[in-house]
Amino acid sequence: MTTLSLPLNTVASQQVFAAVNEGLLSSPKTLPAWLFYDETGSRLFDRITELPEYYLTRTERAIFTANAAEVVALAAGTQALQIVELGAGSCDKTCILLQAAVERQDTVLYEPVDVSPAPLEEAQERIEREIPGVLVSPRVQDYTRSLALDPPLSGERRLVLYIGSSIGNFEPAEAHALLAEIRSTLAPGDTVLVGVDLVKEEALLHAAYNDEAGITEAFNRNLLHRLNRELGANFKPDLFAHRAIWNPQHSRIEMHLESLLRQIITIPGSHTEFGMGQDIQIEFARGETIHTENSYKYRPGQTESMLEAVGFTPLKTWTDKRGWFGVSLARAA
Repeated sequence: MTTLSLPLNTVASQQVFAAVNEGLLSSPKTLPAWLFYDETGSRLFDRITELPEYYLTRTERAIFTANAAEVVALAAGTQALQIVELGAGSCDKTCILLQAAVERQDTVLYEPVDVSPAPLEEAQERIEREIPGVLVSPRVQDYTRSLALDPPLSGERRLVLYIGSSIGNFEPAEAHALLAEIRSTLAPGDTVLVGVDLVKEEALLHAAYNDEAGITEAFNRNLLHRLNRELGANFKPDLFAHRAIWNPQHSRIEMHLESLLRQIITIPGSHTEFGMGQDIQIEFARGETIHTENSYKYRPGQTESMLEAVGFTPLKTWTDKRGWFGVSLARAA
């Protein structure tokens, strides 16, 4: 699950409309995962991270708690460190790394990047209050489309954080392109820290995306509520069932919304580039699904191979004792 959201304005509505137009008129039907993260979806995801079944967040946090000082020392070398985070969201786990950086060098510049300004403003207020020595410089930007960073201060190295298994939401070719884009923004000696969920027992994976409290189900269905709110669509979310399944061939959890009956959905055509257009009519057969998200699970060594392929030199990978999650640090060659 990602931490990407779009601001509610005309341009964003057009982007939402374009994504829906492309995805729901294709076969099979799909929607991009960034649509999950409106205000309601972001709150639901925060609740997901606290669920007993959802091990990802607390496992990665434990890795940072045990190894933050070493991560910062390896990334910085003999220089000071600036830290950038892509898809920053609430920055909870990042605070552990920021605290380690402040203990090492007294002050640190932190640049959280997200397309939604609200969580960045909240993170800035919280971090500067809780960790004196951190200067927060938020960047409102959709890093999945293009990434533009200012040059680091003289004599400092940059560490880019791409944590939370966010890269697992991308198809392999897309993940490769994103890492290549990150590499293109960095100078030799800069580093990237990538967190990935690792392959494990199917029962554990299934439980993480099918929690007993139904929060993930609500998160998935909220995507349809968002289309109703923002585009005036007439989805009845209760007529779509949450499905999260393990696809061993592609090593990924797939999330779907399955139509429980034959139905036709209408979306007004007023959100096109020119402000006008025909309504979209979308037919669903009973049992037909909208593929809403992939969450790829990596095998040991796979992250390092991806990083090497785009011009990074792997430095070290940390995992928890059970081998459920991995965090890899690599230096730009």
